[in-house]
Amino acid sequence: MERPTWLVLLGGMTALIVAMGIGRFAFTPILPMMMEHGLFSTAGAGYLASSNYLGYLIGAIMLTMIRVRNRPLLLLIGLISSIATTWEMSMFNNFEVWFLFRFLSGLASAVVFIIASSMVLERISELQTGIFYGGVGVGILLTGFAVPLFTQDGGWIEAWQGLGFISLILSVAAWYSLRGNNQTKTKIIDSPTQQRYSASAVRRILIWLLIAYGLEGLGYIVTGTYLVAFAKTVSDIPNIASLSWMLVGIAAAPSCVAWSLLAARLGKKWTLTVAMLLQSIGIALPVLFSSIAAIYVGAILFGATFMGITTLFVSYAKELYPQNNRKIIGLLTASFGLGQMIGPLVAGLLISGHGNYLVALLGAALIVLIGGLSLPLGIGSIVVHKLENDKST
Repeated sequence: MERPTWLVLLGGMTALIVAMGIGRFAFTPILPMMMEHGLFSTAGAGYLASSNYLGYLIGAIMLTMIRVRNRPLLLLIGLISSIATTWEMSMFNNFEVWFLFRFLSGLASAVVFIIASSMVLERISELQTGIFYGGVGVGILLTGFAVPLFTQDGGWIEAWQGLGFISLILSVAAWYSLRGNNQTKTKIIDSPTQQRYSASAVRRILIWLLIAYGLEGLGYIVTGTYLVAFAKTVSDIPNIASLSWMLVGIAAAPSCVAWSLLAARLGKKWTLTVAMLLQSIGIALPVLFSSIAAIYVGAILFGATFMGITTLFVSYAKELYPQNNRKIIGLLTASFGLGQMIGPLVAGLLISGHGNYLVALLGAALIVLIGGLSLPLGIGSIVVHKLENDKST
């Protein structure tokens, strides 16, 4: 029996909370505690984060190449894997084992993100797309609240176990809401982008989207990995690190809807450029001023942009290829995954080498800025080229 649209939307949000908000981003608020126990260095943290994103990249590539016959079953496997890899992080005290679990967690995140997106996006409107991807922000906010509660009388072990239990409960709800949506509902969409441009121009626009989204993944994930750890170096106020992460979640939860509304007025290209410019400021601000206020403003700017940017990139690509939903999302996710696999690895080495976060975060801010500027420059050149061709004919 087909589920109501509101239930599918809620189930999709819940799936993203489990696989992305917890499975991927819980590592950020727990990271400082694990480092304080001397379990690994900042370089080691970079290796663990990159392992997660390598799994995410491989999962995205696999899902662009294989034919998925049973989406609910694959979603269930992804959710179970996310639960298990979150819980199992507490069961071992071995870097190599953690490396494996973070890799498997990334693989599960890609599966859930792409499959849940393909199941939900075919049922909802463009505005509801922003609500759907807001689930990642809700998950980040949840980890920001939950980690301090779980660690009051314990430490990093209790944090992983508590989040694993929450993931189990939420996964049951997500599975119940989405399990009846196996048949792909092909919508006959008259894409305005396809009307305006030739097939070759559409492909070139997609290439620029892939480049910009890859640079976004490379830059944003440095803050997504090290924000909380950096916050603890600026102030010893209790729970300042967790509060900065909660601000990311608070800003992220409604941001997708807000950016979607703005894109309806400005267009996706210019809205993405504005969002990535603001994000680059949010990444650079804390290290340039090294104050509590700068950390909070940076956290809000980061949270307010990173999921909105994802929403707009996915929506833009869907507009280019409305009949090839899953593969286009998988291709974008692979480009993004490649960038975010490299980011923490390089940043961890830079932080260890320089003894501070300045070079790593300023470099990340510059990369995001370049990615944002590449969109109007690259896609704008395609528009100019088309206009010149139109005049000549």
